[in-house]
Amino acid sequence: MHCDVISKMLQSPTIQFKDDRRLDVTLERLEQGQVKTQCFAIYLSESLGKPRFEHILHSIDVFHRSVLNHRKMRFIRSQEDWVEMEAAGDQIGALLSLEGVDGLEGDLSYVHLCYLLGVRLIGFTWNHANWAADGVMEPRNGGFTRKGRALIEQCEQLGLIMDVSHLSEAGFWELAERSSKPIIASHSNSQTICPHPRNLTDDQIVSIIRRGGRIGITFFPPFVRRDSSVSIDDVLRHIDHICSLGGKSNLMFGSDFDGIDQFITNLEHPGKYDKLHNALARQYSSADVEGFTYKNASIFLKAALPLNS
Repeated sequence: MHCDVISKMLQSPTIQFKDDRRLDVTLERLEQGQVKTQCFAIYLSESLGKPRFEHILHSIDVFHRSVLNHRKMRFIRSQEDWVEMEAAGDQIGALLSLEGVDGLEGDLSYVHLCYLLGVRLIGFTWNHANWAADGVMEPRNGGFTRKGRALIEQCEQLGLIMDVSHLSEAGFWELAERSSKPIIASHSNSQTICPHPRNLTDDQIVSIIRRGGRIGITFFPPFVRRDSSVSIDDVLRHIDHICSLGGKSNLMFGSDFDGIDQFITNLEHPGKYDKLHNALARQYSSADVEGFTYKNASIFLKAALPLNS
């Protein structure tokens, strides 16, 4: 449910999606790991300068030219796209998300344009404050601005899936109050297991569960364990804890590949997903493993995506 392939391509135009070792996520590795769907984030690096809407448009163009130009990749914008992708059997779904609304420049008409161009998930911030809300690393821990609250309303009207990863805790609770729809944390773990600000408190996790949302376990070592050596077993500790809070049907995975520079042993790229699957199978039933690795996300998306493109 989260990778930063597009951001890398935006900064290095020579990178190829098919089999370029400068990427963690490539077509071959998705096939090797039997990945059925990958969500590609639009993240505007500080190296681009002041975030502009033209950077978002350029990112979407890169997505089409470099990712969707491969026959196996299927753009997922609607419930029909999802059903057809599943029926085809040999296709890999490609979702498009916006990580941080800085590049929308405070113009709500750009939100509608992003939706028309196929963006289906939106995260309001990266780690810091912007025109809409405070990020999780903003010291004042503020919520949404007036224009940010209008953004929530527009996302609700359009049917954009709202993502709380990177959002401040105050922003989380304000969104929970103002939104009537399920929300997701595309790439966040449990703060109880690993006390990092980017992880979710138990109260936040329970809130997402009760709303029928989803939590994408992420593989960035500092979010998994406060240690220099992190293993797949440490990832399972987060899964165990969220399950203990009633979230067995709410779990999915949001690797953050291509947005991280540290890796879990035997989980360095999607081609290694068999190692994660095997570890899960030793501890959980086949139905649970199917839920974690695919079905939980599939059920959610088939309900949350619009009826047509």
